[in-house]
Amino acid sequence: MNTESTNENDLPRSGSGVMSNELIKTLIENYRTNHLSAINDSLGIQDAHSLWFDLPKLKNFIALIEQEAAKVNPQYTQEDLGIRFYYAAYPKIDNWDIMSTHPVPQEYSEKHTLVMIPTMKGKNAEGELHDFDFNPIQSDENRSIAMAARGGSGPSYDDGNLGENSGTLVPPSPIIGEAY
Repeated sequence: MNTESTNENDLPRSGSGVMSNELIKTLIENYRTNHLSAINDSLGIQDAHSLWFDLPKLKNFIALIEQEAAKVNPQYTQEDLGIRFYYAAYPKIDNWDIMSTHPVPQEYSEKHTLVMIPTMKGKNAEGELHDFDFNPIQSDENRSIAMAARGGSGPSYDDGNLGENSGTLVPPSPIIGEAY
């Protein structure tokens, strides 16, 4: 019996970074035992241990990156684009007013999150290809890549950034459905 898929849309799993369940379980337990417990103990909080994004949100974010990158430079391909995940933390409740433009529940106060930022391949000053954070909504592609290449500090702008972090933190959301 042939168990191999004949669907040309099936993606190859080998070499794609797919991990075994046992390895996933071990890595998550390492995080919870070491990092999460240290965070909880030192900050006196119960930090989130996972962050959930629905598939349409992720697909829309990817489609927006591709659409805006094509406006900046139609020569870019999917292989030139990526997403960098930054660890981040929500502010303390007494500084919650900084969240006014990005409403999330106040129960997220002091908990960690992820911020997704688009990346685009570009050459640094030495001509080496790297994945630079970029703002595809910014009209001058070279400005953001050049600024990142000059010191890694990235572009400095307040509005128009294309970043995403509106996921659901667990906790405070219930653990229901988690396998790890």
